[in-house]
Amino acid sequence: MFKNVSEVKSFCKKEGIRIIDFKIIDLAGRWHHLSIPAERFNENILEKGIGFDGSSYGFLSVEKSDMVFKPDITTAFVDPYCEIPTLNMIADIYEIGDEIQRFEGDPRYITEKAIKYLKETGIADENIIAPEFEFNIFDHISYECHGNHQEVFIDSVQAHWNTGKNDFQNLGYKVSKQKGYHVDLPKDSSNDLRSKITLQLEELGIEVKYHHHEVGGVGQVEIEVESGELKNMADKTLILKYIIKNLAIQEGKTVTFMPKPIFGEAGNGMHVHMWLFKDGEPIFFDENGYSGLSQTALYYIGGILKHSPALLAFTNPSTNSYKRLVPGFEAPVSICFATANRSAVIRIPGYARSPKDKRFEFRPSDATANPYLAYTALLMAGLDGVINKIDPTKEGFGPYDVNVFDLPEEKRNQIKSLPKSLEEAADSLEKDYQFLLAGGVFTEGLIKDQIKRIREDAKKVNIIPHPKEFELYYDL
Repeated sequence: MFKNVSEVKSFCKKEGIRIIDFKIIDLAGRWHHLSIPAERFNENILEKGIGFDGSSYGFLSVEKSDMVFKPDITTAFVDPYCEIPTLNMIADIYEIGDEIQRFEGDPRYITEKAIKYLKETGIADENIIAPEFEFNIFDHISYECHGNHQEVFIDSVQAHWNTGKNDFQNLGYKVSKQKGYHVDLPKDSSNDLRSKITLQLEELGIEVKYHHHEVGGVGQVEIEVESGELKNMADKTLILKYIIKNLAIQEGKTVTFMPKPIFGEAGNGMHVHMWLFKDGEPIFFDENGYSGLSQTALYYIGGILKHSPALLAFTNPSTNSYKRLVPGFEAPVSICFATANRSAVIRIPGYARSPKDKRFEFRPSDATANPYLAYTALLMAGLDGVINKIDPTKEGFGPYDVNVFDLPEEKRNQIKSLPKSLEEAADSLEKDYQFLLAGGVFTEGLIKDQIKRIREDAKKVNIIPHPKEFELYYDL
């Protein structure tokens, strides 16, 4: 948005901005923030930064936890939700040594290093991605976890379980279980909210392809954005989540991107479409190749599929992720590729036929991921496939142009499966991470931090008794 401090100051004066807020990402992918009066913003902040405790952000491998962040003024946007006029900026993380230098494990810096590495390989000079964002809009959420009481209560005005409610004026038009796909008004009760979100995103430069209700009957919806460059799209992913959550609260609703908040309903994914370009030309297209894909594209797919068990530690880094990745729903569990097949880890859209449209999507990922780390890990796996000529067909990954779930069990068992738990994903990353270190993109320290963090999450969840266990075992 801005090129220098004087432009920032001039804008603040003109628009009446009183506060400048800095957004700093932690390892898990959450924003933290710190605010200053607009009058205090100066060149010194850009040069020396503002200090903070890096260990509180999950970067546990840092020997000294004192760090600084410096704002990236090109990312500035006016906050639509603060009562006091506020200008937001995404910040970069720096280490303090003999001099201040970029922190190698800063998720934003990792994307920068990946883009540099991509160009150094000579394979391409631009990585374009387009995520799809699925999430639930609820009217109520409460939860507690005590020694004598574990409970989650979720409600939505459109939920099928409310058809018989008589303690309020019930107007009907509920959405049946698993029957929400593209449902129309009046059943689609969140339509106006999604339109407001869409217009807000457009005002901030995040172009929306479309929005609609999704399969899940309990307020599951989707917003798909237009494609963009890797780092910019990672920035936009966090801005989008910020806008969606805050506008929902403003409208008396609550939003979650959890992969599986509702038992028995479709889960929330974050499918990632991807392209590579060189000198402005697409390199994934070959009219004579399988499904119109070039050999480079197939090698790229081979790399992603081969490393997919390890990738899940970044693309699906929550225990809840693996409650979505189960057979029988649209979430894929079979490590294979195919055209127009939603049961495959890699799906090639059948409708994308032109050279610049030709692409494929990675379907397992979800929005509990840190977008910088997840998007970059996918790029690194794909590049490893191209560099090492990993042929997906020779590796046994397909193509499988059939519904994998409909295959005979013997045939289905021949296809490798994704990890079934967060611990399995951590195990896979522990065994297979060298491809992430190429070009100095990821660091061993960050990878170890990620493994430690997700193992700790798994341990916290695994030791808690589950209500279903009482149903199964209480009387034994």
